[in-house]
Amino acid sequence: MNLLISACLMGIKCRYDGGTQRLDRLDELMERCVLVPVCPEVLGGLSTPRDPSEIVDGRVLSCKGRDVTEAFVKGAEEAARIARMCGCSCALLKERSPSCGCGQVYDGTFSGAKCEGNGLCAGALLKQGVRVFGESRVNELLDEIKEL
Repeated sequence: MNLLISACLMGIKCRYDGGTQRLDRLDELMERCVLVPVCPEVLGGLSTPRDPSEIVDGRVLSCKGRDVTEAFVKGAEEAARIARMCGCSCALLKERSPSCGCGQVYDGTFSGAKCEGNGLCAGALLKQGVRVFGESRVNELLDEIKEL
């Protein structure tokens, strides 16, 4: 099974702060799936590191007020295209991100508060029928993969 995955969860230094969020169960995922790493923000043309961004009234703004919506949209479209090209029916994405968050994102106040919603990439993937899991649901994803 091909699995689209946020590149930062694989240890690739592409997060906004130049760091990673390497997943604890990455080795097990690699044994069971072909991982297809993507960073929608980088695919959209943003640099690493970059200013943190959050969704504010339907736009994506950096903490300095710069509108980066266009880059987030482009990155979401590219990640969705890669998922289609690689036949990925599932994705494991970084939670709360304005790109990859699924079900919950930061609320746009840059205070650490969260609200219901999806990042732009997660939304694009869901629209094309990809099942999206946040990294806290990796055990659930692995259980489903075992059953296949």
